[in-house]
Amino acid sequence: MDNILFAFLLTLGAGLCTGIGSFIAFFSKRTNIKFLSLTLGFSAGVMIYISFIEIFPKAQEALISAAGEKNGTFFTVVSFFVGMLLIALIDKLIPNYENPHEMKNIEDISEKTLKKNRSLHRMGIFSALAIGIHNFPEGLATFISAIDNPTLGISIAIAIALHNIPEGIAVSVPIYFSTGSKKKALLYSLLSGLSEPLGAIIGYLILLPFMNNLIFGIIFAGVAGIMVFISLDELLPAAEKYGEHHLSIYGLISGMIVMAISLLIF
Repeated sequence: MDNILFAFLLTLGAGLCTGIGSFIAFFSKRTNIKFLSLTLGFSAGVMIYISFIEIFPKAQEALISAAGEKNGTFFTVVSFFVGMLLIALIDKLIPNYENPHEMKNIEDISEKTLKKNRSLHRMGIFSALAIGIHNFPEGLATFISAIDNPTLGISIAIAIALHNIPEGIAVSVPIYFSTGSKKKALLYSLLSGLSEPLGAIIGYLILLPFMNNLIFGIIFAGVAGIMVFISLDELLPAAEKYGEHHLSIYGLISGMIVMAISLLIF
């Protein structure tokens, strides 16, 4: 029960980091592209390293013990790519304009823009919905990982928290400029992040009672696929979009190094 509570609190904390994006949007006149490039790259590095070095092998080990070496390896590979397919389908169903991958700069929208564009409020609502849908499997990933290995769960939670910051900006900016209300902007931003603990709760209620090596291995391999896809499709392209190529790569390598050291120590 201690592990479950800890895993849930980790997932909740990571989800609520969309609120940090709101505060950045409120108090910054320009987007700090260096900070975002570095943190998005760092987040991608953590996710990719964890997925291939820690999560995929653990999933394979569990599935081999449940189904034998040949079948277990086959199930691991299939589950990995099914995880990728799942998040790709979610991504495909979200229109580009409201897609959380389409990062918004604070300076992209101004009071002048507000007068010309009356659809900002709708854009903010759809951004919140899109990010909420997108964050659901991330919440499940953090929760399941933290139950199995709290250190691993912390690493995933940090990576997800970092990339939730620009997602919070994407929701807050249009809501704030369309309504003039910081409270509404913060509320929508936080609600979009709350889908992560919702993913954890559903994982606990539906999956945990039936958890065995087979189910655990399939979920874990799928989680690895989801995280790799998010890193390659969302985090690195977003870091590149901010125009700081080298910083995003430095962040990527730093994330891998920090993750490697933490796994060696703990």
